[in-house]
Amino acid sequence: MKFIHTADIHLGSALNKFPKEIADARKAELRDTFKRLVDYAARERVRAVILAGDVFDSDAPFKKDKDFFYSVVKSAPQVDFLYLRGNHDSASVYTGETLPNLKTFAETWTVYEYAEGEERVRIAGAELSATNATSVYSSLDLPKEGKNIVALHGQIGGAGKDGVDLKRLRGKNIDYLALGHIHRPEEGKFDDRGEYAYCGCLEGRGFDEAGEHGFLLLDTSGEKIARTFVPFAARTVVEADADITGVKDAYGAYRRVKELVSFQKKDIYRVNLVGETDLEAESYAGDVSQYLKQDCYFADVKDKTVKKLDFHAYDNDRSLRGEFVRQVYESDLTEEEKKRVVAYGLRALEGRELDV
Repeated sequence: MKFIHTADIHLGSALNKFPKEIADARKAELRDTFKRLVDYAARERVRAVILAGDVFDSDAPFKKDKDFFYSVVKSAPQVDFLYLRGNHDSASVYTGETLPNLKTFAETWTVYEYAEGEERVRIAGAELSATNATSVYSSLDLPKEGKNIVALHGQIGGAGKDGVDLKRLRGKNIDYLALGHIHRPEEGKFDDRGEYAYCGCLEGRGFDEAGEHGFLLLDTSGEKIARTFVPFAARTVVEADADITGVKDAYGAYRRVKELVSFQKKDIYRVNLVGETDLEAESYAGDVSQYLKQDCYFADVKDKTVKKLDFHAYDNDRSLRGEFVRQVYESDLTEEEKKRVVAYGLRALEGRELDV
């Protein structure tokens, strides 16, 4: 049998780290990616989709996001959706309409069983809260025979209701622990029989969620549960550093970035300009960002360069400029802070625009 493990979809995310037009488009793409996942599940004859928490970004999701979710679930009646609420959607209410293929969990263990021929798979889940965070583990009782999947939402080693205690899950006859809460794929073993995995979020929603995103496809037909990561995001968020030491102008910086970073037209980039630039040089970040519009969906460029500065070159400069540089040099600031203060100060003395 096939199952999908997904989590942290965060429908209704604000995505306010992007400009409004990009944020609005990405909100629609979040919804579309979930719809594509459901289409995939129906097409591939997946028995159930495990939603391991944070389907919504808020306890009070927007009506359009909630209506969308239930409409999509309803569109695939042959697939079960096992919805375990996470810390973001822990108080959200379910639809008043009864959907036979939408199955939910509670603060006590709920178990759903699937059979195909001689194959038996149990999927157990419990929603962690302040009242059951320590007691819930002792009440989990799964038989040795068949295959057992457990769904939880929380951080391994975390405390309280947002934590998952792997030690207390050892010896519980678990074959696969489907986790939500961490937004990047991660996996490991916790006893001789059991393995755990975070599937990560379906789409990178910001530059703190860079990298490949998708879901885990589980196949229970073999001796052990096999899992395959399926890349599925509409766009990949990429963060990269580009050393622009030695460039003399903004277009030169752009050309250097293009040499160092491989751009895909559909993807989103955070480019950090690093290295040394001349003391007199303006920040190239804004211009590089504009140039990159032709190379990718969206680029956010940050200037993290340091200024090349020889303080002793100003030892005999008796102007206000020289006095300023010497005062900074003799201060208790760090070397990097001194360079930045001098760079901004000299621009101010010349009446030039400051890019702070």
